[in-house]
Amino acid sequence: MSLLVLNLLLAHILGDFVLQPNHWVKQRTQYKRIKYLFYHMGVHAVLTFALMALVVPIERYWGGAVVIIVSHFFIDRAKQAVTGKMNPIAAFLVDQLLHLLIIFGVANYYGHFYPVQLGILSIPQVVLFILFVLLVTKVGAIFIKVFLSQWRIEDIGVNNAGQIIGMIERLFVFGFICIDFWSGIGFLLAAKSVFRFGDLNNAKDRNLTEYVLVGTLLSFGWAILMAVLYTKMR
Repeated sequence: MSLLVLNLLLAHILGDFVLQPNHWVKQRTQYKRIKYLFYHMGVHAVLTFALMALVVPIERYWGGAVVIIVSHFFIDRAKQAVTGKMNPIAAFLVDQLLHLLIIFGVANYYGHFYPVQLGILSIPQVVLFILFVLLVTKVGAIFIKVFLSQWRIEDIGVNNAGQIIGMIERLFVFGFICIDFWSGIGFLLAAKSVFRFGDLNNAKDRNLTEYVLVGTLLSFGWAILMAVLYTKMR
């Protein structure tokens, strides 16, 4: 995978998953609250131009950045329009797929380029590692949250503690696979089961049990998938 693609993917993940406050996301679900979409586009524009400039002469490749940003606006605007009318999981997947197609399309259009190699983010191995750490943690958390949105469960966590715990456990799984210590995953899963057993055993709501079990399987499955992909690509 080219350095340009890696940096464009990093810009996308930072803009869509890391540097987008929750209240922006909630406000953007209302079609008329377009100003929050412009805030989001501003963040994306800065990230896309900045990370492109680290690896290619931006004066020659600025058109690609514009295509990515403008297309991102219209894709997100369309997602706003179908919010509440389309399955949230399908909407999330289609939205992300379209963004990725644009990114790969722009990178493919440029083909070979002469990198400028500025800073640590012009080293492919570094960018790839950061990219997968974000995929394992923040992207995984949002993906799981969207998937579990079909369960109507009251807030059972404190200050997003569940999300933080999930990101830490996925980092452990990711690290275990990277060092080829697969048995560590079994110990981690067993430890989590012991701590969760009381909650599940005492829960009167069957939905809570399903919610926890599905969330755990998704979390571990996502971490394993990302770790395997990373070990194949590094």
